[in-house]
Amino acid sequence: MNNKTALILGANSDIAKKLIYIFAENKFNLILTARDIEQIKTLKSDLEIKFDIKVENVTFDILNTDKHLEFYKSLNITPDVVVSAIGFMGEQKEAFVNFSHAKEIIDTNLTAQISIIDIIANDMKTKNDKSENKTKYCIIGISSVAGDRGRSENYVYGAAKSAFTTYLSGLRGTLKKYNINIITVKPGLIATKMTEHLSFPKLLFAKPETVAKDIFKAYRKSKHIIYTPKTWRIIMAILKFLPERLYLRAFGVK
Repeated sequence: MNNKTALILGANSDIAKKLIYIFAENKFNLILTARDIEQIKTLKSDLEIKFDIKVENVTFDILNTDKHLEFYKSLNITPDVVVSAIGFMGEQKEAFVNFSHAKEIIDTNLTAQISIIDIIANDMKTKNDKSENKTKYCIIGISSVAGDRGRSENYVYGAAKSAFTTYLSGLRGTLKKYNINIITVKPGLIATKMTEHLSFPKLLFAKPETVAKDIFKAYRKSKHIIYTPKTWRIIMAILKFLPERLYLRAFGVK
């Protein structure tokens, strides 16, 4: 079985779970990671039975950066596609008074992500640099529309996502000639565990399966940056160009 392999970092997230099944339907072998693999234990058997693919569950802690290289080498394979679905919004009020919490938000969404993605990207680059027939690799990073402009409710999270988007953009330019595509995914409001406490109207929340389908479509079409659902591209274009005074007023700051 010569299936391609997809590595999913953060397989326990709501979006990742939907995306995993799409990859499985398209006959990708899967490497699924989580800090607690007991939470994804049933995924393995279900996927293997339904889709006749190979599935491996691996423990991975994004914040334990000292172990990132060891983790990646233990896979004994260069995955064709890597999806980083790891994210942590945290609590902005706590982050404002407790730097350790702010640092956890930043490390989870940015610095630790750079650590593991750089390890993977360097491996892909080395493989293709030495090969005449370059493999088409892809790294998909899930960022957020929160990184397009700061809001008082989640600005540490937004700052980390903004920097993550910038990092992915630079990485894309660095790796293009090595046949490695970098996709930045910017979801809007999604009905997940991470957003269930937010007070926005329910109509603004998209389903995780909608985002998952958009991500896989972007992979198939070798896109660079996507907003999902697409309406968020228009929403954020408007919000980004509002003068600061009007932007603050739009979110109830007088």
